[in-house]
Amino acid sequence: MKETLFFLRVGHLLPYCMSDSNTTDFTNPSTFILLGIPGLEMAHIWISIPFCTMYIIAILGNFTILFIVKREPSLHGPMYYFLCMLAVSDLVLSTSTLPKMLSIFWFNSREISFSACLTQMYFIHCFLVMDSGILVAMAFDRYVAICNPLRYSTILTNPVVAKIGLALLLRGGMLVLPYPFLARQWPYCRTNIIPYLFCEHMAVMKLACADIRVSSYYSLSVAFLVIALDVFCIAVSYTQILRAIFSLPTKDTRLKTFGTCGSHLCVILASYIPAVFSLLMHWFGHNVALHFHVLMASAYLLMPPMLHPIIYGVRTKQIRDRLLQLLTHKGM
Repeated sequence: MKETLFFLRVGHLLPYCMSDSNTTDFTNPSTFILLGIPGLEMAHIWISIPFCTMYIIAILGNFTILFIVKREPSLHGPMYYFLCMLAVSDLVLSTSTLPKMLSIFWFNSREISFSACLTQMYFIHCFLVMDSGILVAMAFDRYVAICNPLRYSTILTNPVVAKIGLALLLRGGMLVLPYPFLARQWPYCRTNIIPYLFCEHMAVMKLACADIRVSSYYSLSVAFLVIALDVFCIAVSYTQILRAIFSLPTKDTRLKTFGTCGSHLCVILASYIPAVFSLLMHWFGHNVALHFHVLMASAYLLMPPMLHPIIYGVRTKQIRDRLLQLLTHKGM
């Protein structure tokens, strides 16, 4: 879902930043210029504070999740393996974007090489697709745990979890691979200015002076298939989960069982609510200032990697207790 909304919301931003003075004739650009947040250049230092804070929390939080799961044998299970996959994906996603954003804010370092731009574009979309797939895998994990508890350990064995993780990585990598490959083939003759804080596929595509319909149709098709398949699988999983929960005999049992899904549901909301808001901004926010679009799109990209470890750290008793134990032990 994230990838689709990136495609939808970026396309209409470029015309604001294109002008005759910025237009040049080149076929193979050596660099692109990331404009940052148009109109708020004087406030870049102040804007960098929440961005840097989100990055620090994302790095520390996700590494803490990985460390606790590795150190605690009782957490060596499918649910926590999927959580580790999500943490790694979030680390790659935030690290592929935040350092360059901060260099723009702090050092006005707006240039990015053509190859680096395509690499960043690939990692962003690859791991957005992977994030979405991991949420599906976590929904399947909850489905098996609640609807087939006696077969949980035989269905989700370590080899099966590893194969699911590999399949998700290959899905993201292979589906997004044509993006930089096609972008490298295009001639560029309009401008090398990207009115954004990072290289996004649609933003780069709009700079080409070639027929980009094949790339546009492909990217939209991939986005639609990914969102349709992932949302459908999550919906089916939770439909079956709710049916199983409502068939339980007592209210306390129902609440306790549903509570095991709480962290995952919060993560889904943390991922999809900003996405829905961005979609509404695209549909109804045409009169909204460009810098607000850029800020919201950037925050939407960066907030889930920050919120995911916080949600699981607060709501998952095993992780919370282990973290408190580590902090108490160090404090002593």
